[in-house]
Parts: sequence; structure tokens; C-alpha cells
Amino acid sequence: MRKVREEKVFLTDLSKRLFKQIDFADTFANTNREYTLEQISKQIFDKSPKWVNGLFKLRNSLVRGLGLKTSLPKDYNTRFEVGGYIKFFKIVHLHEDEIVLGVNDSHLDFRAVINKTDEPEFNVKVTTLVKFNNKMGRIYMCLIAPFHRMVIKRMIGKAWQPVIQNP
Repeated sequence: MRKVREEKVFLTDLSKRLFKQIDFADTFANTNREYTLEQISKQIFDKSPKWVNGLFKLRNSLVRGLGLKTSLPKDYNTRFEVGGYIKFFKIVHLHEDEIVLGVNDSHLDFRAVINKTDEPEFNVKVTTLVKFNNKMGRIYMCLIAPFHRMVIKRMIGKAWQPVIQNP
């Protein structure tokens, strides 16, 4: 069973400094004591279910005329380093227990912060942070928030690993 739970927004010192103002935030957690944060991040973001890919295709067709980003940037690469990408998210910070992925667009700036903590369960925290750049960002987020919750819970569920109890 893939256990994912919504938690109080998890903010580290770094994530508190990513934006002067955070307009939207949420945190979902899962358990994975076995894999590195690189492996966990790739499990979460690299491969999406077909229905999630379908939602992104629909989103892209709907917003293309509004001038929002719908394609990969010119500097796209898959190296696991600052400046590389996981799926379409640029790696903006990399540490053994914290990764920050980001996308900036005309309507909003987005960050996904993935943390691996020492907690025995629900030790993997994925925090979404959004800063609205204009009214379009606020409207956009209101429209996609219900889908965001469904998608992020499904994606974080892919990183689950059972806790092995010592006998």
C-alpha cells in the first residue's frame, strides 16, 4: 500500500528564503528509508501515469494561446546537478537531504522542495511553493489546485518503500 498523507507545510531555512512571499503551499509525505534523495526524486517526477500525462497535454493545449510555457527550455538536460532537469523541472538546489526543483513563468513561479528527514515514517516530504506574478497566476492556481492535489499524491505514492522492522 502506498501511504501518502498531507501534512502541515514543511519549510526548511532554505525553502523559507526561496520567495519573499509564498502565495500557495502544501506538503505531502511518504515513507522511503531505502533510496537516496536522487532516486526518490526521479521516482516521483520522471515517469507519470498516462492520465497525468493526459492532464498535462490538456493543460498545454489550453494555455498555449495565453503565452504560458508549454515546451522544454533550450538548456534542457537530464544531468543530476544544479542546472539539470528532472522531467520539466530545473534543479535549482541540490543537497543530500534537500532538492529544490523550479519553473518560472509569466503567471507564477513554482518550486518543489523534496526533503528526506530522520523521521521513522513519512520521512520524505514534498513541498510545493508558488508565488503569483499576476492575477493570471492566482486564477490559474485556483483552477488547477484540485488537480494538483490528485497528481501530487499519485506521484509521491510512487516513491513509497515499506519500513523494515527489526525482529
